[in-house]
Amino acid sequence: MRYSIEGEPLPVVICDVENGEMLKCESGSMAWMTPNMKMETKGGGMGKILGRAFSGESIFLNNFTAEGGPGTIALASNVPGSIRAFEISPGHDIVAQKNAFLACEAGVDLDIFFQKKFGTGIFGGEGFIMQRLSGQGIAFVEFDGYCKEYDLAAGQSMIVDTGYLAAMDSTCSIDVRTVPGIKNALFGGEGLFNTVITGPGHIWLHTMPVSHLAGALLPYIPSKS
Repeated sequence: MRYSIEGEPLPVVICDVENGEMLKCESGSMAWMTPNMKMETKGGGMGKILGRAFSGESIFLNNFTAEGGPGTIALASNVPGSIRAFEISPGHDIVAQKNAFLACEAGVDLDIFFQKKFGTGIFGGEGFIMQRLSGQGIAFVEFDGYCKEYDLAAGQSMIVDTGYLAAMDSTCSIDVRTVPGIKNALFGGEGLFNTVITGPGHIWLHTMPVSHLAGALLPYIPSKS
């Protein structure tokens, strides 16, 4: 497969695939394609269906396969931001926020990642369930707004406001901590808790989580009189 990512901040990934090559895609992500791309909707078993439902994705995936020769398919992002390509391989899994998955090659598995700590699941901003991308192949993940990357050494941490963690290597760990000081917590505008990500591993942070964008637009949405 060959691909190009174009058009940020309203990005699309254009994939050129060989005859018989297949891509697994999030429902509704296809923007355009050549006529020889055959679509087949699959659930992958009750366990995977429930896992995708809990992780915020649609319960079915669309498989697109090139038939009778090479084909092209374009997959568009849902919100302004960026699309990143990840080389997934054994021992190099990626854990991503809910709704981040866009598409992947056939050898990549999309599973759920459970937060093991109760406090992290409740107050960490990502919920109890995130997405784990494992297996072998290229996976495309969409981020909201600009994406900033950091490499964390073993034991090195980054404090992140809730919702701004886009993805991380599975070697990283997540915890939460309270904002110090009653005045800071009540009047600082940063909430009561922050997310703490600890290495070793790579992390991706985005600047415009969908929940924050929705909150910013809410005052401008006409209400029923």
